[in-house]
Amino acid sequence: MVSPLTAQGVAVVIVAYDIAPKGTLDQMVDQVTQSIVFVQKQYPGNQGIYLCGHSAGAHLAAMMLLANWTEHGVTPNLKGFFLVSGIYDLEPVMHTSENASLLTTLEVAQRNSPQWHLQTAPTQPVDPACRILVTVGQHDSPEFHRQSRELYQTLRRGGWKASFEELHDVDHFEILWNLTQKDYVLTQVPLHETITGTSAHSPLLFLPLFASSWDGSKRGAGLGRCLVSRSRDMWREDYNSQHAPRRPASHFPEGRGRRVPDMPRGG
Repeated sequence: MVSPLTAQGVAVVIVAYDIAPKGTLDQMVDQVTQSIVFVQKQYPGNQGIYLCGHSAGAHLAAMMLLANWTEHGVTPNLKGFFLVSGIYDLEPVMHTSENASLLTTLEVAQRNSPQWHLQTAPTQPVDPACRILVTVGQHDSPEFHRQSRELYQTLRRGGWKASFEELHDVDHFEILWNLTQKDYVLTQVPLHETITGTSAHSPLLFLPLFASSWDGSKRGAGLGRCLVSRSRDMWREDYNSQHAPRRPASHFPEGRGRRVPDMPRGG
């Protein structure tokens, strides 16, 4: 997704973090926070920082809405958030075996749940003009739909400038892959938001968090594995039948009949 943005003069910074089991959720959130602080200090004259995240990356991006920037001695010039097919309430995830090592207690789940924080102690936006786009794919599983809509509604009630978009005919992985296409509707949103008023001396910064899980283990992504509700073996089997007709929707949970390629390790 870098090329469509850099071609229009937007600086893109790829943010990484230590996935499980090396990193805990608290450490991941802190590392992303430190990355944003670093970028702001490196480019203090930027015209705006836009943060994008997919799946578990959307969770980490959403956690930045709650960050106490005064503790870090700098307030990032955050102008927009693009939250793509994310998870924002971790309590349901803690009951899955894949995430047992990450979400050991309810306290850990709540502490790292933006939805829980925004509901129990509403946080006011530092910049009222900061825009938040919450998106989900039409064929994402029901839990992604529920959590995306609830986050959007909570943000609106809290005074955030939030909008919601369900993208037609894409699932949890296609919604991310399509960001490499310059004419894709979701690619055009950050371009439209960021291009106005750019200059070489005051760059706009776009920070994408590429992640479908907090867990990079070989057996599968913790978040994607428990919420996408489809085994990778079945996806792979279907994808390898290149010339076969699509399976009827009845073969797939939630009516899916798409062919999806295998995912690289780590989401």
